Order: sequence, then C-alpha cells, then structure tokens
Amino acid sequence: MSSADFEKLIRLFAPKVAKKDTKFRSAIPVAERLAITLRFSATGDSFSSLDYLTGVSKQSISSIVMDVCRELIQVLKSCIKLPSTPQEWTAVAADFERRWQFSHCIGAMDGKHVEIECPPNSVSDFINYKGFFSIVLLALVDANYNFLFVDIGCQGRISDGGVFKHTKLHTLLNSKQLGLPPIASLQSSNFLAPYVIVADDAFALKKNYHETLFPSVQ
Repeated sequence: MSSADFEKLIRLFAPKVAKKDTKFRSAIPVAERLAITLRFSATGDSFSSLDYLTGVSKQSISSIVMDVCRELIQVLKSCIKLPSTPQEWTAVAADFERRWQFSHCIGAMDGKHVEIECPPNSVSDFINYKGFFSIVLLALVDANYNFLFVDIGCQGRISDGGVFKHTKLHTLLNSKQLGLPPIASLQSSNFLAPYVIVADDAFALKKNYHETLFPSVQ
C-alpha cells in the first residue's frame, strides 16, 4: 500500500476509531491501529507475533483488529461497485483488451480459502479439500485487480462453482439483470462474440448462463 493510500484511509475513518487518552494511559494512535490491522490482514500473523513486533498487547490487538475492520467495511463498502449498465461493462472489457489483449472480457473470477478455527459442531461443513477448516472468498475483478463483486463466508467444503451458484452475481446473471452489453463484433473483425467472465475449471462452462455447452464444444 502506498503512503498516499494509507493517509487517505486514515482521513476516511479516523473520526470513528480514534480513542481519547485517559489519566492511566495514552491512546494508541489511529495510524498505528490501522497499520496493525493491515499487517494482520495481509500476513495472517498471530496476535502474539504482532505483540512482539509492535509492543501492543494481544488483548488490545484483538480489539483493535475487530474495531478497525468493522469501520473499514462501513467506510469502504461503496468502493466495490458492480457495473450495472452496458456502458459500464464495456468500459471493463476495454481495460481487459488494452492491458491483457483479451476481447470482450468483463471480469476474472476465482475463489480463495480463508483458514479459520472450526466452529463448534460443524466439522464436516467447513473442512475443505485441502484438509483444513475454511470459509470461501469468491471475487470478480477487473483488468487492474480491482474488486467488482465479493462474496465471503460460504463453508469451505463447498467448491468454488458451488459457492458461485449461491451468490447474488449468479442470480443476476441468470435472470439477465446485470445490464450486460449485447453480442458484438470483436475488434477489427466481423466475428460476433458475447461478453464473458473468465475462470478456471472449477466453474461450469455456460452459454448465455442458461444453456450449458456440449462437451464437444468445451
């Protein structure tokens, strides 16, 4: 993260997380609270490790991470905006064409297992194919890795394709409510092609999100 982005985050949410000094102790500055949270989010370091690194107690770090994450969600939730018009989607596709030379691509999608402690009485629900307990983060990103859509929290035992089928994005695609642009000619060609989302083989190949392609076509 750049220093400019870090300072911008501080300005956005400082009023909500700043603490006042007491006669017993000085409050941990907002910048340090944010830095601790970002370090935890980026590395997954244990609170004990962060305690050693920062000199802030594990108990305080636990509270800081929860408070800062809660406020970041509220402050930044408007930053993730799913396109909803043909013009917005074609702008996404233009970025893919320009940066990756991939025509008519409106997003790249994949899932990521986030390791967790097993919730009580739910061993079989959260154990994934890799053998650890997790929830799934499913994301659609643009050509510059910016999130267009995120779904977090599905049980780790469910495949990426299964997670996708239970998302709002899948519902909107199937009901044709995403405002996607119509089939159009590829650049410098008369060949008509639909706009597509790229993903790995964990996701079923679909045609117009209604008709599954035959294996011979796949």
